[in-house]
Amino acid sequence: MQLKENSNASAYFDLLSNLNDNSKLELIAHLSSSILKNRNNKSKSFDSLFGAWKSKETAEEIINDIRKSRVSNREIESF
Repeated sequence: MQLKENSNASAYFDLLSNLNDNSKLELIAHLSSSILKNRNNKSKSFDSLFGAWKSKETAEEIINDIRKSRVSNREIESF
């Protein structure tokens, strides 16, 4: 695989090319595991967006709490 001249990957390669072989292998292992971890988390993260709101309060109580907590700091300046 050929890297483009001014790509981020090329810049990182130039920066990390002086590492010893063990450090390079360790870096490869960390990058590989992060890719695999991200693949597994993507399917779970989307599913976590769904579900019902669970609360002991009724909908009316929640609405009243929200309305009570509202504050207005709006100051209208005169001309």
